[in-house]
Amino acid sequence: MNSKKDKIILIGGGGHCKSVIDVIESENKFQILGILDDDESKIGTYILGYKILGTGEDLAKFKNQTDFAIVTIGQVKNPEPRIRYFKLAQDLGFFLPKIVSPFAIVSRHAKIGNGTVVMHGAIVNASAKVGENSILNSKSLVEHDAIVENSCHISTGAILNGGVLVGENSFIGSGAVCREYTEIPKQSFIKANSIYKG
Repeated sequence: MNSKKDKIILIGGGGHCKSVIDVIESENKFQILGILDDDESKIGTYILGYKILGTGEDLAKFKNQTDFAIVTIGQVKNPEPRIRYFKLAQDLGFFLPKIVSPFAIVSRHAKIGNGTVVMHGAIVNASAKVGENSILNSKSLVEHDAIVENSCHISTGAILNGGVLVGENSFIGSGAVCREYTEIPKQSFIKANSIYKG
C-alpha cells in the first residue's frame, strides 16, 4: 500500500459505502482508514476489507489520524443524516474532498463541490455546477449549464438535461428525466423512471 496517500475516514457503512469504496480505490488518491456507522452491532466487522471502527459520534477521535473524511451514507427520502455528518465533519476541522471515479466523464469546464461523489459512468457536461455533499450515481447525466445544489442525490441513470436546476436536499430517482431548463424545488423527491416537465 502506498504510504504517501492521505488517509480518509468514511461515515456510513451501508450499501452506498461499498460503492464509494470502489470509487476511492479506483481513483487511488486516498487510503481508507476505516468506517464509522451508527449501528453499534457492526463495530468490529468489515466492509470490503475495511473495519468499522465506531459510530459517527466517534469521528472526533480520528482527527489525530487524518484530516480527510467523506460521508458514505446513502440518500433516498431523507437527506438529514448526510447533512448532519457533513456539518459535523466540517465543524471538527475535517476536509471533505470531492471523490470522482476515473470512469466518470467530468468536463474541465464543470464545477464539483467538496464532499460530492461522482460514481462510475456518470457524465457532467460543460458549465454544469454540482454543490457540496451530493451523490452523482452510476450512469447519471448532468448536462450543460445544469445546477445541482448541495446535498442532492442524482440516482442511477437519471438525466438532467441542459439548464436544469435541482434545489438543495433533493432526490432524483433512477432513470428519471428532467426536461431542459426546468427548476426542481428544494427537498424534492422525483420518482424513478418519471419525466419531470416543471
